[in-house]
Amino acid sequence: MKKSTVKIAITCFWPLLTAAGFTQIDPVKTVIIDAGHGIMPNGKYNGAKGSYSYEDEICLAIAKKLVVLLHAATPEIKVVEARPTKYIVGLKERANIANKAKGDLFISIHVNALPPLEHKELAGYKKVITYTGKGKKRIKHTTRMPEYRYYTTPNTSGKGTETYIWGAQKNEDKATAVRENAAMLEEENYTEKYGDLDVNSPEFIALSLLKTKQYAQRSTVLANMMEKEFSAIGRVSGGPRQRQVGIWVLQATAMPSILIETGYITNPEEEAYLNSEDGQQQIAQSIVKGLKNYIDYLTKKSISPAAVKNSIINDSIKSFK
Repeated sequence: MKKSTVKIAITCFWPLLTAAGFTQIDPVKTVIIDAGHGIMPNGKYNGAKGSYSYEDEICLAIAKKLVVLLHAATPEIKVVEARPTKYIVGLKERANIANKAKGDLFISIHVNALPPLEHKELAGYKKVITYTGKGKKRIKHTTRMPEYRYYTTPNTSGKGTETYIWGAQKNEDKATAVRENAAMLEEENYTEKYGDLDVNSPEFIALSLLKTKQYAQRSTVLANMMEKEFSAIGRVSGGPRQRQVGIWVLQATAMPSILIETGYITNPEEEAYLNSEDGQQQIAQSIVKGLKNYIDYLTKKSISPAAVKNSIINDSIKSFK
């Protein structure tokens, strides 16, 4: 695509890009807090299980503390809960809640777990009788065969926090969410405002990919800041990571998004910490500090709309070379 064509396309799309948040330079205004998992309609828990507690309850307890702290520390920010009660909310609905609220950030709270260790031990022997030959030549054979017992024990080795963003292989899914959200926000008067502008056009698709790249960069920055705060309170940090499998809401939300694994419920020491008032409060406070550092980071990077427009044009030209 020629440089002049890119400039024309972006200029034509500028009103829609502004309405859809592609030119957003304001600090964080709306944060979505997502308490992972939740109790199923049949009363069963959906998340990981420790020796006496459940991920569903821990996630909600931390999320509630986080909401209170956010209201106190950043009253100018609107906080929306994707799972406000103990009951599960579908993944699609969580993403819809975040997108309809025009969230600037999505934070999902989870608890980690390791699969049990598998063991095998000799339990004894059994006699196995087989025969060879036929008639008078038939011979009986008796063999002692070992029998094994298979069992599992909890894997208690996991420790500390990890903060994830979506995997790089999910970038196209994220870009699709960005485009669909842009259309959804302007659905009622889309034609009146923008005529034949099409969010499925090659130009808009290219721009949504650029926006996705920006979201990935910001999510990585936030993930690093979160892990830095967890380390500051003595938590073992597994560092920021890309989520190679699951969780769907990370790529379905049209905004920077992270998933925080707050600790290992399969480790007795960690489980006690995650269930304690002090532990939950410390985790929530660390998240607030990480968020405030992120907001400061964005504020320092804020530039004028004209500069944003020129930046998008330049990035688009580079991507089409």
